[in-house]
Amino acid sequence: MALEERRGAEAVVEIFEDKVIKTRIPKSYRVKQLDEKLRSERTRAEAKIMSEARRAGIPTPIIYDIRRFSLEMERIAGPQLKAAIDEEKARRAGILIGKLHSRGLIHGDLTTSNMIVKDDRIYLIDFGLSFWDETLEARGVDVHVFYQTIVSSHENHEKLMEAFADGYRSYFDGADDVLKRVREIEYRGRYKTETP
Repeated sequence: MALEERRGAEAVVEIFEDKVIKTRIPKSYRVKQLDEKLRSERTRAEAKIMSEARRAGIPTPIIYDIRRFSLEMERIAGPQLKAAIDEEKARRAGILIGKLHSRGLIHGDLTTSNMIVKDDRIYLIDFGLSFWDETLEARGVDVHVFYQTIVSSHENHEKLMEAFADGYRSYFDGADDVLKRVREIEYRGRYKTETP
């Protein structure tokens, strides 16, 4: 029996003592055949990207089994990065994302809630919205989302963002261009909210 169950927009996550089962839920507004095809493809794509991230040296849960609409994987027990972040961990998170982006992988939901600290390692979890993309825009949006979660959750967000950027630059050659794009994305967001 699951210790905990979390329900999101796309999936139900059952947390057991030693494993997690993530099952994509059907969408009644889609034609059944299309819905099943999309859920199956997204499940396989998530597993493939997680495996690629592991090969890139990024700690992720080990996948035990892939079924049609679900993944059974290792449970990473530990605090979310949002509860344990400091400048050193922010820098290490930057290195991880530098590794991810250098492989052309975009996480798609890069928040401090989707990083878990265990045994002094940072694990990246929940690749449900991940995809392959080497554009500045996709990488910039990924980092922008991470920055937004830091700004909304931590008073010392400027130092944490600097530490993240330092780690990101240390691993990813294209980091400066991405960080410049992040500033452009922030500006576009401010412009939209300030325009009547």
